[in-house]
Order: sequence, then structure tokens, then C-alpha cells
Amino acid sequence: MRGIAVLRELTEADGTLSLSGLERATRLARSTVDRITATLARMGYVRVDGRDVHLSPRLMELGNAYLAALRLPALLASRADALADELDESVSLAVADRDGIRFIHQATRRRAMSLSFRIGDLLPAERTAPGPLFATEWTATDWQRWRERRAADPRDLSFTAVPPRKYGADARDDDMFVSRTEQAAANGWALDDQLIEPGLVAVSVPVRSPHPVGDHRPLACVASVVSHTSRHTAHSLRTTLLPRLRSAVAQMEEELLRTPPPTPGAPPSDLALWTGASKQRLGRDFIESLARGLTVLTAFGEGRPELTLTEVAQATGLARATARRALITYEHLDLVTPTGDRTFALTPRVLSLGFPPLSRTTLPDIAHPHLSDLTSRIHESTSLAVLSDSGEEIQYTARVATGRVMSVNITLGTRLPAHATALGRVLLSDRTTTDTDTLTSIRSQGYALVDEELEEGLRSLAVPIRDRSGRVVSALNTAMHASRHTLRECVTDLLPELTTTATRIESDLHTAARYTHVPLT
Repeated sequence: MRGIAVLRELTEADGTLSLSGLERATRLARSTVDRITATLARMGYVRVDGRDVHLSPRLMELGNAYLAALRLPALLASRADALADELDESVSLAVADRDGIRFIHQATRRRAMSLSFRIGDLLPAERTAPGPLFATEWTATDWQRWRERRAADPRDLSFTAVPPRKYGADARDDDMFVSRTEQAAANGWALDDQLIEPGLVAVSVPVRSPHPVGDHRPLACVASVVSHTSRHTAHSLRTTLLPRLRSAVAQMEEELLRTPPPTPGAPPSDLALWTGASKQRLGRDFIESLARGLTVLTAFGEGRPELTLTEVAQATGLARATARRALITYEHLDLVTPTGDRTFALTPRVLSLGFPPLSRTTLPDIAHPHLSDLTSRIHESTSLAVLSDSGEEIQYTARVATGRVMSVNITLGTRLPAHATALGRVLLSDRTTTDTDTLTSIRSQGYALVDEELEEGLRSLAVPIRDRSGRVVSALNTAMHASRHTLRECVTDLLPELTTTATRIESDLHTAARYTHVPLT
């Protein structure tokens, strides 16, 4: 529970907090904070840089486990993206999280005034368009819990993704939400007319599950079109965009209906066995119970949306008693829920563990700490670059310089001819339309080495960075004066270091990009 508290405070702080800040926010002893962050760093979930703690992309594997088990982003995201392109407006998919909503997909538009929330952001149901639709399925207990939350937090200060209310909510606000829920039940759609903040409007339609419960088809998620009042009023959203949204939702429901359940693959096993060796290596600084507990969450996934205690124990390699304690703890924290027949499932609240701030990470953000580690090991400057749209130039997007008197001086944003650089040749080698013997050789050997072609005395070595599909999207290099490393030393000494770093960057990129778009610049 203390480890989860640390992750949530880091999430609320947009991904970075000092050790002393964590101590104050969690009210834990500094020694406890130090042990928790050391354990999370060992897992690759955070990075400790001096006195600051940063969330790392690998933490997104927890949210990915929930989204994979849910399957909705994988099945419906392409249709949401197509609707956003058609309407030239932002489109989102959301699920219910008790008396709030959480976004599971965002298709945003690039504008000066951008209207989007992050995947995993939690919003109060009463201030959104999806909220009344989800509230149509609330029980009396759900309504009571909502009223208690409203009374305890009248300004919505606990919902950091939305601006707080200027004044506390009153009975009229409660009555308005009840009325909006009744209208949503009657109409089959709902509006948000500037309830989150002035100028923001949205219209929502429920996407219903293909699996009825009695005579009722429960909500799988809610699809929304979001705009601002300079483009649409709430009335024009309803009259102009609602019919097209409904048509897209009908296609989404057809997709859910005709998609068969995933073919069960080999279940994971022994996910937590590595924790014992880490405990022996780090001793008291490693909290094995925290590492084991977080590993339990990764036992769920596609084809494994609901697991029994025995299945969790088998997947993690933990004793049944240990797995049971973890599940009981997570049920208390609303991270898992019993689903009947002695099974458990992840809840949307798993997305509260770092996913919102990390969902906006870029490839340079991902690469920079790895470049820093590489530079410190080889004592040479390192860089990341992408290919320009024309394919004729490279652009530097991340860089860590070494502390030498004589070093390669290149700033971020610098453009150079692609054909004359090791970075460019690695990037061009993935393009069959520009195939040459040189590029074919680079593609075969997995690296490019350029010796004093761009400038006298300058030697450069580069390797590719590949996305989840295997496509080369960026390149990593080190550049140095030719006197410091022979051509042979570049291959025998530097290349293994670059390849290892590229693999680490790719691992983080693949985790971050599973359900989010990771910009290359």
C-alpha cells in the first residue's frame, strides 16, 4: 500500500517529485521512501536522478495489462481515429471508474487550442458527457457513494485533471446531474455544455457490450466528440455531429459483436521469480513484497481478463498465500475486483499508477536517460535523430554531450544531409526505394560507420531504433575525433554499447507505444 501511495503521488505530480516531496506527500519516513524508490528503480518503474524521482515508461506495463485485458482500445481505436479524421474534432473512449470516468483512448487534433485529456485521467462523472450515461446503470449504493464524495470534495480538488470549481457544488448541481442522467436514459446520448471549463463542449453515445445481462446490454464504454465553442455550440454538436457519432458507434458495436474471444495462448509463468535474486543483491533496500505484489498485476492481459487465485499464483510463481495477500490488498485499493466464480479482474484504477503523465511521453524523453548512461560509459557524446519528411536530411532530437575539451558540437534541431551521416544511412537503409549496396550492407550488419566523410577528423557510428512493428523510426549514434578510436575499436568496443542502449530504448518505446502515440520529436 505504501508503494502504491508513492506511485500515485508521483502521478499526481505529473511524473516527477523530489525525495523530500514524496516524504511530505505520503507522510512516510524518509528511510521508507528511499527503500520504496530503490525497489521501483530496480523494477525499472522509476528513475532516481539525484534528489528527484521520475516515472519511467516501463511502469506503463501495469496500465497496459488492464487495457489488454479490456481489449476495447485494440478493437475500437481505429474507428475512433477514423471518426476524428472525418469530423476534424477530438474523439475519446472512456470507461466508468466508480463515480468517475477514465479515458482509455484519445484521438486528438493538432491545433493551437488543443482539447484532450490524457489516457488514464480521472474526471468526475457529473462534469462530463459520458458521466450521465454511466450513471444510468448506477445502483442506490453507487448514488449514495457519489453524494458522499460530493459532500466531502465540493470543489473537485481530488480530480487533478480538471480545473477545480470556483465555488463548491450545491443541491442544484446534484439535481442537475440527476436530471441529465434521466435525459441520457431517455435519449441514448448526453451533452457536456461547458461543465468542465468554459468553452469546452462534448457529446457522448454509449457503446454497448455484445453480451446481454438478462434483457439489458450493459455499457462497454462511451464514445465522445469533444470541441470548443468557437467551432461548435452544444446545439450544433447535437444536430450536426451526433448522427455521425451514432453511426460510428454502431460500427464499433458490430466490431465487438463479430470479434471472437482471443485464442488462449500459453499463460505466463514465474513472473516474480526474479525478485528473490534482487533481494539477495540489494538486501534491505529491496522490498520484495512490493515487487511481488506489482508483478501480480502483470499476470492479467489479453486472453486473461479474469484469473483465479490459483492462476495468479501459477503466473507469478508465488505461493498461493502470497498471491492471495496481494489480491486482497489490491481489492482494498480498488485495483482489482472479484468477478464471481472465485475470479478477479483489474479495474480502470490501475491506470492511476503513472499512466496519465507517461501517456504523453516522446521518444526523446524516453531516450535521454539512456543516452546519459551511454555517454557516461563510453565518454563520448551521443545523439538521437530522425529522418525529415523529404528523406534528404536528418534532424537531431536528443543529445548528451561529453565533458571533453575537444568534442563534437551539435545542437538539438540541427539538420544534416542524410546520405553523408551514419545516422542518416541507418535511417535510409530501412527504405527500399533508396536501396544501394551501401544501404543493403548497413541493413544486413545493423549499423553504419562513417569515417571522415562529413568533416575531416570526424568519425561516427550509428545503430537503428525500431518501433513495435520493426520499422526503423530513429537512430542512435556516437561521434568522436578519429584519433580517439580506430575503426576496429568502434566496432569491437563502441558498437556493443550502442546496441545495448538501443535495445533498452526500444523496450521502453514498445511499452509506451502499445496503447498510446509516442511522438518521435
